[in-house]
Amino acid sequence: MGRGDLTDAEWERLRPFLPVSNRRCGRWRDHRQVIDGILHRVRTGVQWRDLPERFGPWKTVYERHRLWSADGTWERLLRQVQAEADAAGGIDWDVSVDSTIVRAHQHAAGAHRPAPGPRFKRGRGGGTPGRDAVAEPGFPPGGGGLGGEGLGRSRGGFTTKIHLSADGRCRPLSLVVTPGQRADCTQLGPVLERIRVPRTGSGRPRTRPDSLAADKAYSNGPCRRYLRQRGIRHTIPEKSDSRAARLRKGSRGGRPPGFDEERYRKRNTIERAINRLKQHRAVATRYDKRGYIYLGTATVAALTVWLRT
Repeated sequence: MGRGDLTDAEWERLRPFLPVSNRRCGRWRDHRQVIDGILHRVRTGVQWRDLPERFGPWKTVYERHRLWSADGTWERLLRQVQAEADAAGGIDWDVSVDSTIVRAHQHAAGAHRPAPGPRFKRGRGGGTPGRDAVAEPGFPPGGGGLGGEGLGRSRGGFTTKIHLSADGRCRPLSLVVTPGQRADCTQLGPVLERIRVPRTGSGRPRTRPDSLAADKAYSNGPCRRYLRQRGIRHTIPEKSDSRAARLRKGSRGGRPPGFDEERYRKRNTIERAINRLKQHRAVATRYDKRGYIYLGTATVAALTVWLRT
């Protein structure tokens, strides 16, 4: 077993939830060998073609990662590991939310724009697709330029932003990838709505934290209204200009928002969760052209954090 490979205990936690067939050409290649190859690439950031031979053909490893990023397999595995931790009482539901900027390598640019709708393979005669035309599955959401692939321009070049939530033990609960210039406050709803921890028995998945802490980037009316509508207690500091505007209005400015200073000190958990994610070099620097593949790479890193902490 190489450095960074799955241990026997980690493999047994993942094995029951892995696909058993690709429904096209028989059985999968050994899942454990391929997953070890994916983990090696996510941890080191090496090019797919330079994977060591012990992981098998590099194209097999890449295609497995691409397919599981597209169909949500990585996200399902992450949720199953979270469900086990929740059933054992191992999740601290005092959640924190934040984002981090990731520099995109020049190789992350240049993804081809897919044609809208399903594509067809035509027969020998060409023309309108007929009985021998085979519809290929469409691409996941994304495509159509840099914004669709989660790439944004800045003075330093291409950037991507990862918006995430983390529990009180510095483990990511949900991830969202956007272009680097996207404001944090616009993604509060999508990040919280992606928290979905299944129950090991009967019952609906848990989607609401006990409390939430965030920095001043989330201090605006829409974010606070959203949290109140969902009944989520939150600790968000008030911006200085918002406070000055409220004081100028006098009694019409309303009461100041509640702020628990002791709870806010624990917000460093989200920063430590980001540090854990960025220990994986393929997350700290984006090399993937497609946004959904980079989201799968970040999800693999989050899955590793949950398995090993």
